[in-house]
Amino acid sequence: MSFTLTIRAGPARLASRIPEFAKASSGPAAAIRAFHKSAPKTTNFFTSRTTTPLLIAQKPATNSLLARLQGARRGYQYQSHTQPQPDSGLLMRKLLYGGAMVGGTWVTLQFMFNRETRADGGMPPYERSYLNKTFMHTGLGIGIIGLTAYQMLQTGFTYRLMVTNPWVVAIGGLALSFGSMLATRAIDPDNYIPKYACWAVFNATQAAFVAPLLAMAPPALLARAGLYTIAMMGAISFVGATAKQEKYLYIGGPLLAGAAIVAVSGFAPLVLPATAVRTLAFTENLWLYGGLAVFGGFTLYDVQRVLYHARLAQAGVIKEDPVNESISLELDFLNIFVRMVQILMMQQNRRK
Repeated sequence: MSFTLTIRAGPARLASRIPEFAKASSGPAAAIRAFHKSAPKTTNFFTSRTTTPLLIAQKPATNSLLARLQGARRGYQYQSHTQPQPDSGLLMRKLLYGGAMVGGTWVTLQFMFNRETRADGGMPPYERSYLNKTFMHTGLGIGIIGLTAYQMLQTGFTYRLMVTNPWVVAIGGLALSFGSMLATRAIDPDNYIPKYACWAVFNATQAAFVAPLLAMAPPALLARAGLYTIAMMGAISFVGATAKQEKYLYIGGPLLAGAAIVAVSGFAPLVLPATAVRTLAFTENLWLYGGLAVFGGFTLYDVQRVLYHARLAQAGVIKEDPVNESISLELDFLNIFVRMVQILMMQQNRRK
């Protein structure tokens, strides 16, 4: 009987002791829960990094590494899906505009500057061979300049040049550039080793001048500038190679005068005050677009001079020297390329 009364009284006793449990719930455990709940949310920048290890520590040790790898994989996939996709229509329009510009330039050059073609039945084999050798050395020299500039940029040599005295670097670089160029031209073409050694030094000095530009411009812009430069020089070279013999050799003097004006306009910011905004803008446009016209004319002149030297070499008057011929075309390429890069950078800054 007593056992039965005790069991039946269990729920009643439990109900009677509910206030005691309520009092106990307001003890230390409740204080701990209240402490966790009432903790203010901080706006610290490093909050996510400090709380993540605590959450991972509560998981089993065998799954923590797997969870991290899965989380990294999910984050990587999420980032890859959120990247903006390139607009194919915009890319096609750019390709069409570029093709139209190249085609229009070629047609204009053909009808304006190449109306009088060669009357000797085309280019003789010796002229073609000499021109091909010159273009091969020009491409090799540009490749050496590009690779050397890239290595200078990767090894930090360009940074060391930029942080030193700029006047000492500029004057010393110009002196070394002119000295190596004159030495290359003066050495007989039969002395292969010293001639190519001086030519390599000349290309290295040109790479030192181009390397800072590679550090400032993005690779895509450099590729576009190189493509535009190759298209421009290719079209002009075709006109010079197929035009009448010695038709454009007379423009050497006017081109030298134009080059002097372009060089003076490049030094204008060192002389003119900063308040002469219009004058500085005019000199900058003269240096950019006037330089493109001048060195495009130099490309036309140099190609016709190469063919003229090929005829002299065939007659035995001079020796064939494609290395010397390539130096002029390399300088034309670099001057056009630098201006193309600067023009594209200005357009990109205006869009931002």
